[in-house]
Order: sequence, then structure tokens, then C-alpha cells
Amino acid sequence: MNWQWSLRIATLLTLLLIAAGCAVGPNYKRPAAAAPPAFKEQPPVNFKEAEAAGWKQSQPGDAYSKGRWWELYNDAALNALEEQVNVSNQNVLQAEAQYREAKAAVNVARAALSPTVTTAPAAAFAGGASSSGSSSGASGSRKSFTLPINVSWEPDLWGNIRRGVTASAADAQALAANVGNARLLYQAELAEDYFGLHGNDAEAELLSRTEESYKEYVTLTGNRVSAGVASGLDVAQAETQLYAIQSQLMDLGVERAAFEHAIAILIGKAPADLTIPPVTLSGSPPPVPLGLPSELLERRPDIASAERQVAAGNEQIGIAMAAFYPNLSLTGGGGVESSSLAKWFTWPSRFWSVGAQLAETLFDAGRRRGVVAEQQAAYDATVASYRETVLTAMQQVEDNLAALRILAGEADKVQQTIQAAQRALDISSAQYRSGTVDYLAVITSQATLLSADVTATTLLTRRLLASVLLIESLGGGWNASQFPK
Repeated sequence: MNWQWSLRIATLLTLLLIAAGCAVGPNYKRPAAAAPPAFKEQPPVNFKEAEAAGWKQSQPGDAYSKGRWWELYNDAALNALEEQVNVSNQNVLQAEAQYREAKAAVNVARAALSPTVTTAPAAAFAGGASSSGSSSGASGSRKSFTLPINVSWEPDLWGNIRRGVTASAADAQALAANVGNARLLYQAELAEDYFGLHGNDAEAELLSRTEESYKEYVTLTGNRVSAGVASGLDVAQAETQLYAIQSQLMDLGVERAAFEHAIAILIGKAPADLTIPPVTLSGSPPPVPLGLPSELLERRPDIASAERQVAAGNEQIGIAMAAFYPNLSLTGGGGVESSSLAKWFTWPSRFWSVGAQLAETLFDAGRRRGVVAEQQAAYDATVASYRETVLTAMQQVEDNLAALRILAGEADKVQQTIQAAQRALDISSAQYRSGTVDYLAVITSQATLLSADVTATTLLTRRLLASVLLIESLGGGWNASQFPK
């Protein structure tokens, strides 16, 4: 008889193992997304020249590929600030904690694949009046010591548990990508604030030089009034320009302080703990490795996160479909029970039990069909979100390529404007000194030159910001290969 029971149990276990290899629901396939063969906008000329010279295979391109994209700018102060974002930025630390939480949830989901073993040792003592008619009223006592071991297991017949594990893993990977996206976002924001601050410094330096020039003109007009060859109107006009420049210089201090405070928060410091010395911007934005549009699918952490959310949504459909099939629960128990600890391990003190339960919902008024439809709709929403994220990424790259190309051309024209305005100022100043023109011609030339100089400074800042935004839109050197397995 024992061999028949053994055969039946072996047969049942074999069938369970075969069934456990099945999983109802759709298999996941990454949704198609728009990825043209090349970007529409062309980068500035210096980008192409740098790539032709093999720049992508040399430093600092290696740093870029490792995520330290800010080293492209060769600015030691910027490098030091950027390194602190990973360590001290509170938003990045929050994203990392959320990822660790999701990673732990994977282990929780995976535990459902294994049996659960529990125990509850107990000791009981009872007493009462003796049942013998003794007049002494002696009482009897009873003792019981129990050590049970209980095992329960729900075989994953239809793959719902395994799909739950896969969904949890996909969620964890999405949050891992969110960590990369948070780092990139705040690193880029720091670089933008850094270049904005030093663009402010460059404008302040320009206005300071202009202030000194305007002081000279106040002196010049005063001397000409004293000599009787000019009126007090010239002095008033020269002083008006001087005071206007001085007020603009003071106003720049407000903007600079805001940039510095923002940088302090990004690196996890109080504003009082950070002071950045003034530096004047110079040079041009560095070339950035572009790659192909299709590479954005692997290089953008937000795209990777959206794709992992699609994968998790696909698994939820399978989990919902598994509810149409019966669930099997296997239970078993055993242990020892005796009135004496010394007798625990004797044969009469042992006990055991085994059982199985098959559960199936016979009627739920369409609830399961509704849940499947709900998960399918949620999946479709994640697919649409994924494709929109890809399209937005393409747009951001194209926008910043266009900005860099157009602003580079505009910067050349502004330099020509500055040269022409300087010549006009030199001529009008000489004519004013000789008395052939009034001071209005000098004021006009000064205003034109100052406007062109400010535009040149602003353009350089905008070009650096556009290069940062281009790097951010290209993923900042992040790659989906960094996903945890």
C-alpha cells in the first residue's frame, strides 16, 4: 500500500512541476517607438570637426561615457561641485531610497515561490479536583508539551507568482533608472546655475569696465563746461548714463546671490556654507558626442524607466488572467506532543497531517474580466507614455542642436556688431572733442556698444546652457547596461 501512495504523490508532484512551467498571459515585447536614422538638426561646425579628428575616442570623451559629462567643460570648480550632487543632493538620496525599497520588494515577491514553514512550540499545565471520592480533596494536574511543524505551499501553476516577481523586478529597474534620471536632472541644473552665475559675473565685469569709461566721460564733459565749450546738459547726460550703469551693477548682485544659493541646495548645503568666487566666462561650448537617435532608447534614463513600466504593466495582465484558473494549496504538518519533554522523541508522541485544497471562483459577476480589461488599459497607457517620452527626447535633442547652431552664427554677427560699434564710438568721441558733433552722438554710440557687449555675454551663457541641455537630452552618458539584474 505504501508504494501506491508514493507513486501517487510522485505523479502529483510531476504534474505540478509541469504545470508550474506554464504562465498564462501575453509575453512581453518592447513596443515600437519612433527612431529616425538621423537627427534633423545639424550640430555646429566645431562638433563635426572634433568628431572628424577622433575626439570621441579621446579624453574627455571617456569621462562622458562614464557619466562624468561635466568634465567636457574642463572646469575644476564645476567638477568639484558636480561630484557632490551624487553624495549630498537630498532628491537623489530620496530616489536611491525608493529604489532600495523596490529592490527589497522583489525579494518579498520571490519568497512566494517557496513553501512557508512555521512552528509554534507550546507548554500547557492544568489542574483540578480529584475524581476519586477522597475526602482529602487532593487535586490532579496535567502537563502537555507540543512542538508542531507546519508547511504550506501554493504551487505557481499559472505563472501569476512568477509574473509578480518579474513585475516587481521591472518596477525596481524603473526606479533604478529614476535614480539615474534624478542625478542627471540635478547635475544639469547645477551646471545651468553655475554657468548662469558666471555669465552674471561676465556681465558685471563688462558693466564695471563701462562704468570706468563713463566716469571718464563725466570728467571730460565737466572739463569742457569749465572751458566754456559745452553746456551743463552734457554733464547731466554723462552722469545719467553713469548712474544707470551703477544701478544695473547693483541689480546683478540679486541674481548672482540667487544662483549661488540654488547651487548650495543642489549640493546639500545651506546657502551660508557656500561661496563661489567670481569668474568671467570665456571660450565656446565643447563638442558633445551625439550618436544616433535610436541610441536614445538606451541612453535616456527616463525612456528606460518608461519602458520598464511597460514591462511591469504587461506582467499585470498575466496576473489578472491567472485569476480565471483554480488555485492549489498544499499543506502539511507534523511534530511531537507529550506530557514529558523526555518522551518527545518516542514514537507514540509523534503526529502528522497532509492536505490539499483546490479553490476556484464559480461566479464573480464579471469582476475578473473587468480586472483584465483594467490592466490591459493600464498597459496601453504605459505604452503611450513610453512613446511620448521617446518623442519628447527627440524634440529636446533637436531643439538644443538648433539652438547651438543658430546661436553660434548669431555670436559671429554680434562680434561684427561690437567691432562696428567700437569704431562708431571712437569716431563720435573724437568729433565731440573737436566740437563738430554734440554729446548725443557719443551717447548713442555708447549705448549701441554696451548693448552689443551685453548681447555677446548673454549669447555665450545661452550657448553654454544649450550645450548642458543637449547633454541632458542625450542622457549624460547614462546607459541601460547600468540596470541591476
